[in-house]
Amino acid sequence: MAPSHVLKCCQRVLAWVPVVFIALVVAWSYYAYVVELCAFTITSTGEKVVYLVVFHLSFAMFVWSYWKTIFTSPASPCDEFCLSKSDKEQYEREERPESQQDILRRAAKDLPIYTTTASRAIRYCDRCQLIKPDRCHHCSACDLCVLKMDHHCPWVNNCVGFSNYKFFLLFLLYSLLYCLFVAATVLQYFIKFWTLCRRKSAENCPKNDLPDSHAKFHVLFLFFVAAMFFISILSLFSYHCWLVSKNRSTIEAFRAPTFRNGPDKNGFSLGCSKNLKEVFGDEKKYWLLPVFTSLGDGCNFPTRLVIMDPEQLTVSSQNEPAKSSGASQPFPARPLSESQNRLLDNESQWVEGGSEEENVKSGAKKHVIVSLES
Repeated sequence: MAPSHVLKCCQRVLAWVPVVFIALVVAWSYYAYVVELCAFTITSTGEKVVYLVVFHLSFAMFVWSYWKTIFTSPASPCDEFCLSKSDKEQYEREERPESQQDILRRAAKDLPIYTTTASRAIRYCDRCQLIKPDRCHHCSACDLCVLKMDHHCPWVNNCVGFSNYKFFLLFLLYSLLYCLFVAATVLQYFIKFWTLCRRKSAENCPKNDLPDSHAKFHVLFLFFVAAMFFISILSLFSYHCWLVSKNRSTIEAFRAPTFRNGPDKNGFSLGCSKNLKEVFGDEKKYWLLPVFTSLGDGCNFPTRLVIMDPEQLTVSSQNEPAKSSGASQPFPARPLSESQNRLLDNESQWVEGGSEEENVKSGAKKHVIVSLES
């Protein structure tokens, strides 16, 4: 038991190594830019002031979003998704998977769950002993189920999910702008110092007003580091922008969630504009600030899939005769939250084509109803 405890402590300490490395690089970049470049190298007062103001603004937003990404705790499912004491005891006594699934289906009949495993089983976490909401996954590094889990990021030593995904995106954005600004403003001095280093001993070396001091090494390395990080972050940021526009997590991009009608990689997509609002909120003035404004509670998500709920069909079709699929639907539809209603606006009816049309047996025109996904 003791060696296991020591091993876990060592793992927790080592997990902070990437974060400490980034913190040291950022601290050095601050010193190199503010002291070595602006204080000792740049001679123009106006240029210094402009550079320092813009630098500190981008630096502050970068550190703020990075801090929020690291120290925002991952959101976990509420007690509503935990089995009752009697169900849990019965589940543990059962040995046959079919019987266990029957217990889980009974427990999940009132939960807003619409995704299953690839084998159409209820998604249950034996470790946390709860029924997983839609888009929720268990993180082995954090040892808990995380709502709308995207991935576990070693550079922030935290799980990126519903509670901090906006902060993670802003962290990538501001780190990108920070590196771009540093590289762009350092470039002319990088060229001058590089020229000074290469032609220092030549007789025809052009006159250079830059001091031949240790500052040149900081400036040279500062440009290389900023350019390197900019290129690497740009690809990651571009990928996550694409994920947001499609309303997918990294996990869902590699493995499409399975709904009642089968796997659907676009099951949660509501259109680019509404997908953005789901992550950043419906008030644009807060989009660029690392404060939590995401819509929903992390357990319920609107979905574009066709769910033929008998009660809703009766209301929307005004008693129009329709075949009910309630028997084959394992989970009932639940009303949308206030934030999700704002998200969907007046477009609660989706006109689906292709595979959806095959699922609706036409006799009379039927409306496609947006259902909740948790």
